[in-house]
Amino acid sequence: MTADNVVGNHYDKYGTSNPIARALMSGFMRGATSLYRLAAADTVLEVGCGEGHLARALLDSAAKPSRFEITDLDIGRVPTDLPAPLQPKQADVYKLPYPDDSFDLVVCCEVLEHLEDPEAGLAEVARVAKHRVLLSTPWEPVWRAMNMARGKYLTDLGNTPGHIQHFSRRGLEALAGRHLSILQRRSPLPWTMLLGAPAR
Repeated sequence: MTADNVVGNHYDKYGTSNPIARALMSGFMRGATSLYRLAAADTVLEVGCGEGHLARALLDSAAKPSRFEITDLDIGRVPTDLPAPLQPKQADVYKLPYPDDSFDLVVCCEVLEHLEDPEAGLAEVARVAKHRVLLSTPWEPVWRAMNMARGKYLTDLGNTPGHIQHFSRRGLEALAGRHLSILQRRSPLPWTMLLGAPAR
């Protein structure tokens, strides 16, 4: 990730009042929480937590884990009133400060598209995951087509600022398959979600 690359939510998709965007985000959250519940993890790490919205939703969707750490390059956007057991920590996806197999589940949603080297980032995510990894990326080229349909980022052919990788469903599965055994898939429009087991 370069210093001038946009990270986090360029557009507040979690707080939007647009009814179509809200419906799409409901689908995203249903997909993510269903995979999270399937993982049934007691220790969880989220890599690239942004403002912590997803972690809060996951925490509320199942039995609380004993440990749930959330990391990002910039944790200044994470609110200070996080519910237990959420614990924020500044960390780089390429060099996570944890030993191998540290967490039952590692969540890495909406991160890989921002990385200059998504292969290295995913390898590090898989390294610290003991049992499961939950991934998501925008589904391209549908993501850009939907941006253009709403009149956004037209000069960049619908590309959201900060998205420097573009994954089709097959492309994400090909990348994931080099580091994970894919167990479950979800396809909430316009995302691809995978739940996998680290390949050892």
